Amino acid sequence: MNSQFDYTDTDWVAIERLKKWYSGDIHDSMESLGLWGYLEGISLLGALEPGAVVCGPAVTVLFKPSDRMGEPQDVYHNAIDNCPTGGIIVCDASCAEGSCSGELMSSGAKTAGAGATIVQGTVRDLAQVRMLGYPLFGSAASPVGVTGKKEPKESQVPLTLGRVTVSPGDIIFGDIDGVVAIPKCRARDVADAADALGANETAARDRILSGEKLQLIWPV
Repeated sequence: MNSQFDYTDTDWVAIERLKKWYSGDIHDSMESLGLWGYLEGISLLGALEPGAVVCGPAVTVLFKPSDRMGEPQDVYHNAIDNCPTGGIIVCDASCAEGSCSGELMSSGAKTAGAGATIVQGTVRDLAQVRMLGYPLFGSAASPVGVTGKKEPKESQVPLTLGRVTVSPGDIIFGDIDGVVAIPKCRARDVADAADALGANETAARDRILSGEKLQLIWPV
């Protein structure tokens, strides 16, 4: 495997624990630890089953302005082809107009085993992506292409997405409410906090549904 894409030290146990919860639980847990991970302005535009989440290690791609023609996407294609099974492709394509991901990129990512693609920037071909059943997240939809406007220049580098820096291997969590990035070194801490918070919320929900008054139950 390309050394840039060595994910053998990924904490898959923590990832499976995080998948039990949803993004609100995850971010509340992060804030309790003094962390911030919400990727503002990025939402689900592709397909995700009701109640489903995506969670896995980040594979990063950085786009830069370019007037080259002919879809020069080699860096992006290489990142997709080398994505570990369950990895999350994260692109910063906000440098110029144009949608870097659509039907073909999503088809390649799904075939490679990626769990989702997250784009700071626009995406397109949403009808086809949804028919494919692929979780594509982006800032907005746009039919505009990238040719002559920008191209992927680097992969496996830190990305600045709003207030959050995402590095290769950081844990990305996404659901219908949005996307959260967890520093790789804190994955187990956040999973511990989410398990505790989730257990409290589950108990509170059960009591509410049994007829108890909300103000007597929450906060626990």
